[in-house]
Amino acid sequence: MTEAYVAHRIIRKLAHWGVWAFFTRFEVINGENMPDGGPVIITATHHNMMLDPAILSASVPNQRIMHYWSKASLFANPIANYVLTSSGCIPVERKSKDRMVLFKGTFDTLRNDKAVALFPEGTSYTEPKIMQVKDGAAWAALEYAKIQREQPAGNGSKGIVIVPVAIVYTNKPKYRSDVLVNYGKPIVVDDYLEEFLSEKEGAARSAAKRLTRDIEDWLIKSTINAPDWDTLYSARMARDLLWPNEKSINLKDFVDISQTLVDLLSNPNLTPNARNVKERLLEYYSLLESAGLTNSVLSSLPLPRTLDPNQPVPLPSRLYTLMVLLRDTLALSIRLPFFLFPVIVHLPVYILSRLGAQLAKDEVETQAQNKVVVGLVLSVLFIYPTAFLLLWAFMMYTPLGALISAGIVWLLAVYHNRLILDHYERAKNLLAAWRVLVGVWIPKSWDLSGSALGQYTTPFIPPENPWVQPRANSDEPAPAVALSPPHRGKHRRKAPSRRLIRHVLRARVEAVKALVSFIAQIEKGAPVERRVKASKHLAELYGNGEEKWRNGREVIAFLRKRGATVAGLEETIRFEGEWVGEAASSDWEGETSDAKEDDLVWVPSSSLSSSK
Repeated sequence: MTEAYVAHRIIRKLAHWGVWAFFTRFEVINGENMPDGGPVIITATHHNMMLDPAILSASVPNQRIMHYWSKASLFANPIANYVLTSSGCIPVERKSKDRMVLFKGTFDTLRNDKAVALFPEGTSYTEPKIMQVKDGAAWAALEYAKIQREQPAGNGSKGIVIVPVAIVYTNKPKYRSDVLVNYGKPIVVDDYLEEFLSEKEGAARSAAKRLTRDIEDWLIKSTINAPDWDTLYSARMARDLLWPNEKSINLKDFVDISQTLVDLLSNPNLTPNARNVKERLLEYYSLLESAGLTNSVLSSLPLPRTLDPNQPVPLPSRLYTLMVLLRDTLALSIRLPFFLFPVIVHLPVYILSRLGAQLAKDEVETQAQNKVVVGLVLSVLFIYPTAFLLLWAFMMYTPLGALISAGIVWLLAVYHNRLILDHYERAKNLLAAWRVLVGVWIPKSWDLSGSALGQYTTPFIPPENPWVQPRANSDEPAPAVALSPPHRGKHRRKAPSRRLIRHVLRARVEAVKALVSFIAQIEKGAPVERRVKASKHLAELYGNGEEKWRNGREVIAFLRKRGATVAGLEETIRFEGEWVGEAASSDWEGETSDAKEDDLVWVPSSSLSSSK
């Protein structure tokens, strides 16, 4: 029975399990904007392949059935037709130029007051901003509204609306990252219908373009958009420095915080050291990426001066540093037996999921999909059924044994998922601590030279998608000149992390110094109030009525109010800068950094404190 949508419900449940296992936080906001009934078209962002429809179906309020477009030719086989229809798929004659034929399946679905889900960007891609929003959804909605107006009988009882949805990932290929799903206010299609039905030449096309533009505007203001990769990466690094614990950011604020940082770093003349700040952040971001480390891990480590072999520290202090690491190692080892069994059981998932992601190393939008699909297939089809059968056999295949076995397997899955994050983070921190210790204590001659280091100071940029065209927007500023040489889609040869550690720590201190100085200069606002050219929607919300502008002090206050740890950055400089300073003044530093001493303005503690 296709109306039961059995396949859709099964797929949605599997999608829910996959999302639950892969992401730490999965938050839906403004779900009340999704109508309980009536014809509706959802237009969602599309930046993570199969995970986008999975997340959309798993998050939709009231568990409404989502109907997705599929090629009409796939429905030719009766069995495939049943499965696709039961899954909620709609046949689309893509080669037809007649919109009545093209959208027939869509109209039939909407006529029954059901929901159609589309991805108007046309394809999944990885770019620093939304590149294109096509007008297929607008044409489908307007043509259906026209039918409703001309033939009201049997064409639904309610007017059609479009609900734009932004799916935002904090780090889309990363296991145990977060995802936010934001439902926009319904766009009433009838508001565009008069122009669409007008007999003026080009009126219908103009109405479709206007509706598409309104959809696009909402998607842009609900996602993170940067003019280029350098700005996006440097903004990510600034966010990681200001919020060392990435989970401390309220997901509802994630987009506005990130876009605010993008706006700050898109203003090259905001402060005298604005360009240098971007360069330092970008270099640190790239070195972390090259060394396989994260700022959150480094921030959680004790980095005392006793780590520096060049400091005249008494032997007991040296031993104390080692003892801290040994203590943490032992603490993790003691806890490990409680988690060892589920880790062993799920080991094939970890290994094969990682290999699956490696198959798509040039397609960031495909990596998470591969991890989730491999994990689901192995867990649902092999690991959990095998565990259930073994337990059931142990209980002599009794009905009660089946219930107990199923319960144990379910508890194993829950136990694993709830504890994996804590153990995963602890293991990463411990491994990073030993890598830092080894990297600092090896002879300095083993470090990469300046000429060899250059390739690791610019981040990898995903290759271009041939199916994506930049959106035309005359109001958008031209991309800034890239700080790094173009190497889009080219993977560099990996270097042993121990040879990068000193460079990473030096870049960390330089990035922090530059960022602290940048923030302090903005807060001073002298000799005139510093104005930040901002995204239109942020300027409207926080810009005191000024179109496209925000006051610099307001911007920093906005970040502080949402948890930015500016004082913590200053503490980082005091704590780590003393012993990393020697590395920063070594021979190779001059080869990799063109920062002027005047650009790194040090601001005393009293200055920062007084401006809070």
